[in-house]
Amino acid sequence: MDYFSESIRQAIRTVPDWPKPGVQFRDITTVLQDRTAFRKLIDAFVHRYHGESIDAVAAVDARGFIIGSALAYELNAGLVLVRKKGKLPFDTLVEDYELEYGTASVELHKDAFKPGDRVVLVDDLIATGGTMLAASRLIRRIGADIVEVAAMIDLPGLGGSAKLREEKLPIYTVCAFEGD
Repeated sequence: MDYFSESIRQAIRTVPDWPKPGVQFRDITTVLQDRTAFRKLIDAFVHRYHGESIDAVAAVDARGFIIGSALAYELNAGLVLVRKKGKLPFDTLVEDYELEYGTASVELHKDAFKPGDRVVLVDDLIATGGTMLAASRLIRRIGADIVEVAAMIDLPGLGGSAKLREEKLPIYTVCAFEGD
C-alpha cells in the first residue's frame, strides 16, 4: 500500500458495533471533512484514469455521488447517477439485487449512455458487491463498457470484490480493511 492509500485509510473512522453488534462500520465522513485526505482521495482516482478515454463516471447512490462528481469534473467526463428505485423521473431500467434479509433495486435512465461509452463505476466501498453488480448489469444492458469498478474501500472479507472479479469486472480500490 502506498503512502497516499495508507494516509486515506488512517483518515477513515471505524465505529465498532454499528449499526449492530459485531459490525465494524467504516465511516468515510472523516475523509470528506479533512481537506487534505479528501484531495488525496480524489487525486488517487484522477491519476488512475488520467490519460484514459472516459466518457462517463457512473456514481452509485448516495456516497458514490460525492466521489463520482469530483472525479467526473476532473476527467471532463459526464456524470451518471445510479439511483435507488423510484428516484429517477424518466424512463428507467431496473436491476434487483440480494441483501442479507431481502432484496433492493437500483435504476438508471435508459438514455444514460450511448453504446460503446467508456464508463468508470464508482461507490464509496465494496462490501457484499450487490449494489455494484446490479449497477454494472444496468450499464452493460445499455451497451456501455465498464473500464473499471472503483471504490475508496474494499472489504474483501465480505466477498464483494471476489464476486465482481467473477463477473470479469476490473476493480480499483484505494484501500482495504481485511477481515471486515
